[in-house]
Amino acid sequence: MGLAGCNEKKPAPQLISPTVDSVLIESTPDSTVYGVCGEGCAMHTLELITAEGDTINYSVNIEGSGMVKGGMMVGDRMAVVGHKDADGAWRADEAINLTTLLGKWTSIDKSFEIQEGGVVVSTVTEPKPLTEWKICNGQLVLSADTFSVYELGGDSLYLENSKGIYTFKRLK
Repeated sequence: MGLAGCNEKKPAPQLISPTVDSVLIESTPDSTVYGVCGEGCAMHTLELITAEGDTINYSVNIEGSGMVKGGMMVGDRMAVVGHKDADGAWRADEAINLTTLLGKWTSIDKSFEIQEGGVVVSTVTEPKPLTEWKICNGQLVLSADTFSVYELGGDSLYLENSKGIYTFKRLK
């Protein structure tokens, strides 16, 4: 009886794999176009001047898909994912104002600063502190977590993933 217990096979330890969202982001090429808002921006038009000097005029919505998260002002840095429609006109699917995104953000349990160059500085000691950020295919990647920018304003940031919506306010 005692020998039978010693020969019992233990299950092999399971490796912890990255989340599905982070695997998808890392394995998919980034289709985001980066640039600054040009003087041709209007309520439904985003004039994006790319780093290469190209100008793309995107049609944008005021609400819903294709809306510019964080607003748009001449000179603001932008990240845009778009497509050409049947008429050959560019339409924005996702547009994030990177100038508005930069800064100090806080919630009940997190406090961090999104800085230039993909750096995040966490001011709260936590097990998995945020250390880096990037935009990939219209999604905000904060360290290993991927979020949709649900809403972005001058004083508020709402991020959404499969676990829910996270609310942050800007620290001054």
